[in-house]
Amino acid sequence: MKNWKQTLGRLAIAPVLAIGMAASLAAYHTAKPVVAKAAAAAPSAAPIDDNSISALLALDQAMEKLAARVTPAIVNVTVASKPKADEQAQAEIPDEMRRFFGPNFRQQQQPQIEHGLGSGVIISPDGYIVTNNHVVDGAVDVRVTMSDRRVLPAKVIGTDPLTDLAVIKVEGKNFPSVPWGDATQLHPGQTVLAFGNPFGFRFTVTRGIVSALNRSNPSPTDARKPGQFIQTDAAINPGNSGGPLVNAHGEVVGINTFLISNSGTFSGMGFAIPSQIVRPTVEALIRDGKVSHGYMGLGITDVTPENAKFFDSKSNLGAIVTQVEGNSPAAKAGMKVGDLITGLDGREISDASQLQVTVGQTRPGSTIKLQVLRDGKNMDIPITLEKMGARDKSEDESASTESGKPRWGLALSDITSDVRQQLQAPEDVKGAVVERVSPGSPADNAGLRPGDVILSVNRHQTSSVTEVKKALADIPSGQDALLLVRSGGGNTFRVLHSSEGA
Repeated sequence: MKNWKQTLGRLAIAPVLAIGMAASLAAYHTAKPVVAKAAAAAPSAAPIDDNSISALLALDQAMEKLAARVTPAIVNVTVASKPKADEQAQAEIPDEMRRFFGPNFRQQQQPQIEHGLGSGVIISPDGYIVTNNHVVDGAVDVRVTMSDRRVLPAKVIGTDPLTDLAVIKVEGKNFPSVPWGDATQLHPGQTVLAFGNPFGFRFTVTRGIVSALNRSNPSPTDARKPGQFIQTDAAINPGNSGGPLVNAHGEVVGINTFLISNSGTFSGMGFAIPSQIVRPTVEALIRDGKVSHGYMGLGITDVTPENAKFFDSKSNLGAIVTQVEGNSPAAKAGMKVGDLITGLDGREISDASQLQVTVGQTRPGSTIKLQVLRDGKNMDIPITLEKMGARDKSEDESASTESGKPRWGLALSDITSDVRQQLQAPEDVKGAVVERVSPGSPADNAGLRPGDVILSVNRHQTSSVTEVKKALADIPSGQDALLLVRSGGGNTFRVLHSSEGA
């Protein structure tokens, strides 16, 4: 009975709805003529005339012309690359397999290929393209998509990890290109456009201003990276890397490289490498396939209104020396912590970033002259630059085997005041500090670690890197070395067993 009542109730709803709809339709037809008369009442508002917004229209037309001029020289860069060894995670191994093969079992993995994309700009009619080093790093295949939708293979001409710049090339001629501009002539507030392929949306242009200039190096891992970045609020997002930042004349004043954001996407702060760094680096890569940067071995920081008085600075300009690396060109020239560098070869130095860029762009082997203020006295200090990175590859070259391999596996430096403070070593401790130890080397097998101090070799006191290296180099082939080492606050003898046959 209950089910029957529910069914009847549902069936009864249909006629009621039908009656209601009929009444509504009747009302609609009755009111229709009145509504039609009301709809034809007032005309729509007229658009703003051109004369009233002529300045805005002129700006739009200028931006359209600028974008049309630059866009044909923008490319989308697609890269297939091998991941670095330290980025390849080991596959999970079942406990049963690990128990069967032992705890040291490593599952063999198939080679992996990563795919990425970025942007680039053609700078010459014969097909040279500028992009970021991080876009093409480790590339095994590079292809570029032109604005006319052609896809062309590209060759990596050269890369420079320090400045994060790279040059690639496509074969052909009469390519559209963009001229260089001078970023040193930029001023905050000037209009700039950023071109690229954010998130894979090809040939995008965004407009903004120069927000700030001479932004410092943001890298927490390498203080040697140059600064002087252009900050802009023209939107830069993942995929924009390697694209150009251009001025109102359509000239390349920077190469977009990174952004600062809590979300990983644009939040008003994008950064570009300025043309005064890009252009000479690119020209060197095209000419030589590589870039050699000058190195003097100084840690430097800016002069600020707070610290200026402590260094006798009256202008708040220059770079303060915070560290002098042992046995470096600067150490050999007599530079000291606390020196205030005010000029280079007679040209004023405004901040640490400017000095860093200028030295980095100077050829190794060149001699520069620093104008230094020390304890209120002005002096000129000449420094002959070395090649940056050479020390990273030359572990104890003075004591190497005939095959060219490091004999002992040690990289050493002198004890500076900063190092002494870090190691909490007394003033009477003299010797050479261990910077690096090669895995599997005699030094590694003897238990030497970074931060240890070598005090003597074969029971002869050594007070510097030069003396330690000479003592180790003088040990006859096949013979071992006895080191007195300060480690963990105490002294101990360590034996380096020669890696050479007797």
